[in-house]
Amino acid sequence: MSSHDAVTDAANPAGPGTDSETVTGTGTGTGTGTGTGTDSGDKRRWIALAIVMTAAFMDLVDATIVNIAIPSIERDLGATIGAIQWITAGYALAFAAGLITGGRLGDIYGRKRLFLLGTAGFTLASALCGLAANQEMLIGSRLLQGAAAAMMVPQVLSIVHATFPAHERGKVFGLFGAIVGLGAVSGPLLGALLTQWNIAGLEWRPIFLINLPVGVAGLLLGRKFITESKAPKALRLDLVGVLLVTAALLMLIYPLTRGRELDWPLWGHLMMAGSLPVFGALVAYEKYKARKDGSPLVELSLFKVKSFAAGIAVQLTFGVVMGIFFLVWTLYMQTGLGWTPLRAGLTGVPFSIAVSVAAGLSVQQLVPRFGRKVLQTGALTMAAGVLLYLFEADRYGTGIASWQMIPPLVVMGLGMGLIVAPLTDAVLSEVPREHAGSASGLINTTTQMGNALGLGLVSVVFFGTIDDERLAKAPTETGAAFADAFQNSLGWVAGVLAVIFLVMFALPAKPKQHLEGGADEPAPEPGVEKEPALTH
Repeated sequence: MSSHDAVTDAANPAGPGTDSETVTGTGTGTGTGTGTGTDSGDKRRWIALAIVMTAAFMDLVDATIVNIAIPSIERDLGATIGAIQWITAGYALAFAAGLITGGRLGDIYGRKRLFLLGTAGFTLASALCGLAANQEMLIGSRLLQGAAAAMMVPQVLSIVHATFPAHERGKVFGLFGAIVGLGAVSGPLLGALLTQWNIAGLEWRPIFLINLPVGVAGLLLGRKFITESKAPKALRLDLVGVLLVTAALLMLIYPLTRGRELDWPLWGHLMMAGSLPVFGALVAYEKYKARKDGSPLVELSLFKVKSFAAGIAVQLTFGVVMGIFFLVWTLYMQTGLGWTPLRAGLTGVPFSIAVSVAAGLSVQQLVPRFGRKVLQTGALTMAAGVLLYLFEADRYGTGIASWQMIPPLVVMGLGMGLIVAPLTDAVLSEVPREHAGSASGLINTTTQMGNALGLGLVSVVFFGTIDDERLAKAPTETGAAFADAFQNSLGWVAGVLAVIFLVMFALPAKPKQHLEGGADEPAPEPGVEKEPALTH
């Protein structure tokens, strides 16, 4: 989940008739009407928190660590352009397609059980990635890794809600925000170090193998310290919805990633066009499913909330921006400019620090005072940083230095930080509390869909401007060609950020903030524990 999974507590207090949360097991005790599924005096819940946060961190790092190693993977495995895109987009696609399903499975069969299953799958897939003998095996392993993350990650916030009382959740979500910031900073840098050190001659492979000891420790400790919890009422898995959403995503993104290599065949255009009626069929079926048994995969009534619909549009387009920028940025620095992975990773540190600083300020001080204007300022600030980067890349060409990149990267980072941290609160602020779980699942899914779509568009906005035949005859022109392609991509990114700024006018002027102490929440009935607000 890059900063893609920063999800905050729901804004609205629980209304009358809130269902009880089913909590079982002895890992952290059981509640007695305190509003959660745990005894607030049990210190072991903090160990459970450390376990699930470590898993979230592992996913965050894995989503960003790969980009920096792409040139090394390309050289070692002889990966094609399409394979490069699938190594990154495949993870995001599998993650997006499985997120809501993973959350629903946790509700039905138990969050602890699905968390451990997802962690085991993620660890196994990481081992397969690290041992990949060719590009096909690596792509398949990345798809498996994304699918396993989709089972593991949605349980994190659900376990937090079932484990901590309302008055402690503000502190917990603060820690979660810190983990997001740390993951954003450490992912590219860790990837650069592991690749540069070439441990035991393994080159890029340790970026995946490092997950093995972390995953095994999470499994052993998770079995002991995490309390099992389930949804308060029986739910059914919407298999038809799962198939439709997966098919629609594949029909849209697969032709984008393969199109350039295959000279944009007719079947690719037909598949992309055909994805629209499949999405339409998904909408129609979900309406039918809601009427039939009340267990649709996607809660379509949420889109009647103006701020939520607008927020989903922002999440989708922002995901596109991130998908395009981070991949082309890595290719530009390492293949275009000829920098080492370590130099490229260190160059990105000021950006990550700026994101973390601005994210903290936006949530704690700026948004409560200025509301939506903070997010819009973030979009404009990030666009200004992109245009500054575009100017410098054009002015200095392939002779650009790391220190010359710092000003535009800091401006971009500040803009991104003003958006990513408060956006989820803004999107959820007018959503009824009983639908907060479905809403947060859709937010994460949409972000990953946008990310996968952006990675697919790289073949158009970046590789589409590169003449392969010309470079084959004159390899010395590679640097200039990649620099031009990078500038073209930055122009697209700036344009999408302008669209995001306009769509943000539909967000609430003053998004409601999540309740830190839970003082305004109605008291639960004796012996009844409240359903966690976020279940996906």
